[in-house]
Amino acid sequence: MVEPPVQSSYEGRGAPMQNDLSLDLCSLRARYALPNFDARGLVAELWPKLEASLEKHVWIELGSRDALFAAAERLDARRARGESLPLFGIPFAVKDNIDVRGFATTAACPALTQQPERGATVVERLLSAGALCVGKTNLDQLATGLVGVRSPYGVPENPFDATRIPGGSSSGSAIAVASGLVSFALGTDTAGSGRVPAAFNNLVGLKPTRGLLSTRGVIPACRSLDCVSIFALTVPDAAEIAGLCQAYDVDDPYSRADSARAPITVARAPASFRFGVPGAAFLGELDAGGTRAAWLKALARLERIGGVAGACDFSAFADAGALLYEGAWIAERHASVRELVRGKTNELLPVIAELFARAERFSASDAFATTHEL
Repeated sequence: MVEPPVQSSYEGRGAPMQNDLSLDLCSLRARYALPNFDARGLVAELWPKLEASLEKHVWIELGSRDALFAAAERLDARRARGESLPLFGIPFAVKDNIDVRGFATTAACPALTQQPERGATVVERLLSAGALCVGKTNLDQLATGLVGVRSPYGVPENPFDATRIPGGSSSGSAIAVASGLVSFALGTDTAGSGRVPAAFNNLVGLKPTRGLLSTRGVIPACRSLDCVSIFALTVPDAAEIAGLCQAYDVDDPYSRADSARAPITVARAPASFRFGVPGAAFLGELDAGGTRAAWLKALARLERIGGVAGACDFSAFADAGALLYEGAWIAERHASVRELVRGKTNELLPVIAELFARAERFSASDAFATTHEL
């Protein structure tokens, strides 16, 4: 459990700030409560840093300075009229496989660029709550990958160590939050695309259960498994954002009818808890990546706050993970996007095209067998 946020501090979340503007919800709301600070003032403070971030390959499309000032001015006017805006002036970013009206959607594949007539349901709910969309973030092409480097728009730079990968597929969204460019970001998570880059960038990554947040307006990766995910600086921030996105959506066939009645809540960590540690057979890559010391430090911290370590048979989890990229769910990934990529496979990155080519190896019987194995 992440410690509660401290006023005007990130409490260790994200990368070290380069200015005094703290973007966790508690700190930013305290700033807005002061006289002579409004949404336009936020844009004025953020813009130099946003513009500089273009060199870091965070964005596929960053809103222009004029467009962001205009959006901020509209928010200031809404607040002046007395509208209830729980996310007034809170800046956020959106992974570029999620539609935002006024921005193109590419899924990191220029040949598939489209101009949506309406935003995704989750985006529209956030805008209605007063949040300020800054731009569309980079990703592994078609949200296919966990590394964050499979994009023709460049590799988003890990703000802690430029020699390390950012993690994917929602790499740009994680970097935008970790670098202090936005308060939170939307990603997607099918096989870890939200949680992996969150872990690699010292963030909270929330993957709600399927159907809790609408996926209407999201280019699918694996439709039966896809979830919209949240990147945030604190656990309470992530829970609040998810709660505001949460609602039943008749236009999403996987939307849960009970979603509006099951709010995400934050509980205090118990004084004592158990956690599992995979066996040595699953930890060899810690040495290859030079991260074993960090792993041991994390285990020690868990024990220090009341955790009791226990051996965990990780084989079933590893086998389930392998099914997503080596099993029949590759066929569902292909089925989810084949109409989009029909006749355009030569426009895909070679690694993505090769992965989709594996789909032809699987039969309908394989797909059912894989489902039963899971």
